[in-house]
Amino acid sequence: MKRSIVALATLATLAVAGAASAQSSVTLFGVVDAAVAYIQTTSSFVGIPGTPGLNFIGARDLKQSQWSMTNSGYHASRLGFRGTEDLGGGLAVAFWLEAGISNDDGAAGLASIERRSTVSLLSNYGEIRLGRDFVPTFWNDTVFDPFGTNGVGDSLIYRMNSGPRTTNFGASNRGLFGNSNAVRASNSIGYFLPSQLGGFYGQLMYAFNEAVKYDPGSTTPVAPNSQRTGRYVGGRFGYAFGPLDIAASYGESTTGDNYQQGITTKVEIANLGASYDFGAVKLFGEISRTRNTNDYVIPPLIGTGDFKGDGYLLGATVPVGVGLIRLAYSRVKVNYTSPPTGVAAVLSAASPDPSAGKFAVGYVHNLSMRTALYATAAYVKEKNGASFLMFGGNAGPPPAFFNNYFTTGSGYKADHVMGYNFGIRHAF
Repeated sequence: MKRSIVALATLATLAVAGAASAQSSVTLFGVVDAAVAYIQTTSSFVGIPGTPGLNFIGARDLKQSQWSMTNSGYHASRLGFRGTEDLGGGLAVAFWLEAGISNDDGAAGLASIERRSTVSLLSNYGEIRLGRDFVPTFWNDTVFDPFGTNGVGDSLIYRMNSGPRTTNFGASNRGLFGNSNAVRASNSIGYFLPSQLGGFYGQLMYAFNEAVKYDPGSTTPVAPNSQRTGRYVGGRFGYAFGPLDIAASYGESTTGDNYQQGITTKVEIANLGASYDFGAVKLFGEISRTRNTNDYVIPPLIGTGDFKGDGYLLGATVPVGVGLIRLAYSRVKVNYTSPPTGVAAVLSAASPDPSAGKFAVGYVHNLSMRTALYATAAYVKEKNGASFLMFGGNAGPPPAFFNNYFTTGSGYKADHVMGYNFGIRHAF
């Protein structure tokens, strides 16, 4: 009896050892990034509501400011696990689980694997990836931004597409790109080209909205944003060889619908980015267009309320010893492509187009391959009612202070924002 137990234990041990030897070890990785941030918004006096042109000389600006401890000022704080298994014959399986963490207060962590949660099948023909992942258009926003869409220096293109939904441009809703798939998409299937293509790379993605389809359609419940919302389709293709990297991408996300009324709202993003490393300086650039379109079974008589946002970015990084200087200027403008219905809305469409420009400068001092100190300063100038914000970090919700953003009532409008980050990043 004892011999049988010993034999079974030995077989079980050999089986576990054999299974372990058939796959690579699991890797634990992450980034811990903490920073002190200062943000100040300023609103200027433009007149008394209902009395156009009336103003007072010397009216005082209204300011809101806050010091805070934040995270992700240089790189996004995260914690993850990844691993692969070689299946033989050129096939492999890989998984990647990654969660954003708010190390400044510990409120967000592994309870939500929201950054990436995928399983992949890899071969010489490319990779098929399933799960929650970054969308193709976001890669151009972050790869060709010297600040990597992190901290107070992130580009206005990224802020326009994925920033606060409460941004309001007066009587119109220009700029409200309410797109939950601006950065990542859940329930997605992705395909990535193999790496042995002489510098060419690319990906395609489709994300399900997982809605129930009814037949006949007349039995569809009267529930807005329940039949198409959440669907995403997009792709990105580029070329990287030596100092050059250039890529174009396009994505379309269904952001709203009302099946019974025959209305579907979509956000379309198209961008082109490039970088070139001269050694002494690396240059970055991006142009982007985002369109908010409404499809109707029976179009309205006076426009559909469609609008678009155009933006560009120019930037550079300059190595200085063990450090790196980062510079960027980005600009966006939002305007209607088809004014909405209603007299008041049509009149608001005739107002000047909201726009904003942002300049950011920063320095990174590398203490080692994994640890760095950094400082960033940024300035945003708002025009024609625009109210783009900046945050000290991008993990977790913004501080409560920013629920009000600018003081825009009583004849005031958003004028400018200043922000600073001072922090340390450690990767492992």
